Amino acid sequence: MKNIVVLSLLLLGFVMAAQNSFLDEQKRYERVRIALKEKNELVLKSLSDATLNADKLNILFAAYKDEAILELYAKNEDENSYQLLKQYNILQSSGTLGPKSKQGDKQVPEGFYQIDRFNPVSSFYLSLGINYPNTSDKLRSDAKNLGGDIFIHGSFVTVGCLPMSDDKIKEIYLYAVLAKNANQTNIPVYIFPFKMSDENMSKFTQKYAKSKELLLFWQNLKIGYDKFSSTKTNLKFKAKKDGLYSFD
Repeated sequence: MKNIVVLSLLLLGFVMAAQNSFLDEQKRYERVRIALKEKNELVLKSLSDATLNADKLNILFAAYKDEAILELYAKNEDENSYQLLKQYNILQSSGTLGPKSKQGDKQVPEGFYQIDRFNPVSSFYLSLGINYPNTSDKLRSDAKNLGGDIFIHGSFVTVGCLPMSDDKIKEIYLYAVLAKNANQTNIPVYIFPFKMSDENMSKFTQKYAKSKELLLFWQNLKIGYDKFSSTKTNLKFKAKKDGLYSFD
């Protein structure tokens, strides 16, 4: 009888844990509750209009530094390709074009990342952490401190991050919470120096002609850019020994 009681309590604990979803956990925070109050209807309508199910939501972010644009792509988990759902203005940028390679360089990273944390009590209202430095960054830099704490966040100011305003981060954050709540474990974030069309590559190759290493890195990023642009699918990649990406 004692064993049956213990087993019953364990099963009850598992059920309660399962019911306590990521969304439920996030609702503990006032700013998330405010975001839900102000933006939930808009977010759910945009998903419905695109024939997307919040319970099956997968998302992907693509940012373009020169154009100061953040694109939000979305799909249902059982679908292969993403569709462009929303486009937002990045309100400010620090540094110049080119990747981040050390603490204090004020650069916005460039490369292929993912969301690695949710911060509902951010100094910049709400924020989504990006897993900089990734393996590629570590292999390409010999700096002792590569820096970190790169976020998509609220506010209008930044050093190395992507500021979206407090208003827009509310809906961006909600999309990410819904995707996480629907069991998306990897939310990709692709950060490009610019929209890497052949025309733009030619323009920036001329402008940065003396920066051979940078151009080599951009040519590598363009492989991923072209694959994503043509397929709208999540990229499969890994970092090679020289820090450049290889794509499946």
